[in-house]
Amino acid sequence: MVRKTRVLTGGLYFGEGPRWRDGRLWFSDFYAHAVKSVSLAGDLRTEFEIDDQPSGLGWRPDGSMLIVSMTKRRLLRRDLDGKISVHADLGHIATFHCNDMVVDAAGGAYVGNFGFDLDAEMAARGAPSVIAEHPTAKLAYVTPDGEARVVADDMHFPNGPVITPDGKTLIVGESLAAALTAFDIGPDGSLSNRRVWASTQPSLPDGICLDAEGAIWIANPIAPECVRIGEGGKVLETIETDGQPCFACMLGGDDGKTLFMMVAGGSDHEEAAREMVGRILVAQVDVPHAGRP
Repeated sequence: MVRKTRVLTGGLYFGEGPRWRDGRLWFSDFYAHAVKSVSLAGDLRTEFEIDDQPSGLGWRPDGSMLIVSMTKRRLLRRDLDGKISVHADLGHIATFHCNDMVVDAAGGAYVGNFGFDLDAEMAARGAPSVIAEHPTAKLAYVTPDGEARVVADDMHFPNGPVITPDGKTLIVGESLAAALTAFDIGPDGSLSNRRVWASTQPSLPDGICLDAEGAIWIANPIAPECVRIGEGGKVLETIETDGQPCFACMLGGDDGKTLFMMVAGGSDHEEAAREMVGRILVAQVDVPHAGRP
């Protein structure tokens, strides 16, 4: 089956961290230094700006918002009155830029980081060499009161994370391992029983989202596609993303069956910051969203 896609909006530098909330898709636009939102009607607006590149987004139970500050390696909190403050410093954990995040039901947050300067290594050695050999990264957990600690190490570029509806399992895309990795979640946010949930070869998982049948959509940053994968690695469906690589995805809309796909010309920071060629594509799918994105 070939899904029809349409352009919801364009004019972005590089969209990441999409989250559906209150009738709008919220997301980060890296090089605009802004968190933006858009409705299904396509009305794009800037919600607020920060003095860094924003990435992962999420909300605490009190309605305050958490925002990953990439290059400063911090987690910011935006209160209901719009005031933005530092919620946690991640500089002692992250060895390069911080990236994606998922917020649990208690307001704790799992935050990944690159682990190394990906663009510099790609330019120096090329993609095959970097994928085959690279420094690993630590996954951070930030408690609801802002204390940060390491909950997993030796992660191969931990990227898009999701939490299952029962709150018991965290699944993380390890981009440079071409795998989705699962952990059991403890009462204090600790992780155990690390295991491969699925190999994603030949795709690499960037942003991901979980659906109500337990399958995961992955954005593939090395190809123009978004891929639905079942536990164990079976490819269930592939949606082409109109010639541009896909870097993040999210299920939302009124019935949870709208798949939002964040696409751009590439991920190299100099190229991506030069032109606003990023877009958001949408497609209607059969199975709605589930779990915590």
